[in-house]
Amino acid sequence: MDIRGYYFITDTALTKAGNTADVAAAVAAGAKAVQYRAKNLSTRSMIEEAFRLKRTAKNTLFIVNDRVDVALAVDAGGVHLGQDDMLCQHARRLLGPGAIIGVTAHSVDQALDAQAQGADYIGVAPIFATSTKHDAGTPAGVRLITEIKQAVRIPVVAIGGITLANAPQVIAAGADAVCAISAVVMADDVEERVREFQKLYT
Repeated sequence: MDIRGYYFITDTALTKAGNTADVAAAVAAGAKAVQYRAKNLSTRSMIEEAFRLKRTAKNTLFIVNDRVDVALAVDAGGVHLGQDDMLCQHARRLLGPGAIIGVTAHSVDQALDAQAQGADYIGVAPIFATSTKHDAGTPAGVRLITEIKQAVRIPVVAIGGITLANAPQVIAAGADAVCAISAVVMADDVEERVREFQKLYT
């Protein structure tokens, strides 16, 4: 699975230009994946927006956060699951062998469990303090990235409080991909900001 680079996640509350414009900009800048995250929408509204964003994402991997039902409804490329969501093995039964399934891990044990259940990548979070997810938990720091990277055979995506200033140390710790939300969706030029993150991997 080639996910090395910048991994984009939508944020309806923080975006300046709107999710559709943000996704278009991220894809134009070469984002490796687009994850649609929406916490306060009805299922119907979420499906409608997911269809729209999937079309905007074009050939870029499009993943739905948490909601396996929405991923199925829009034929998304996969789903990203938190520790309180459906187990990876159950999501795999529903989505099939071709789907990309990511799982957030806050420890090496959680990462190993996700890998054993068939996860395609691990989301390590939160690395630093973040304002985009109120229940994110205590920041783990970059050491957890290294520990998980050394323990698993699948890609590791780092998320939580990442900026252009601290992203190099996150990458040096072993992150195959980085996700910065507020640093991107609140930027005046989302496309240029994503390009700046992508350059860190060249």
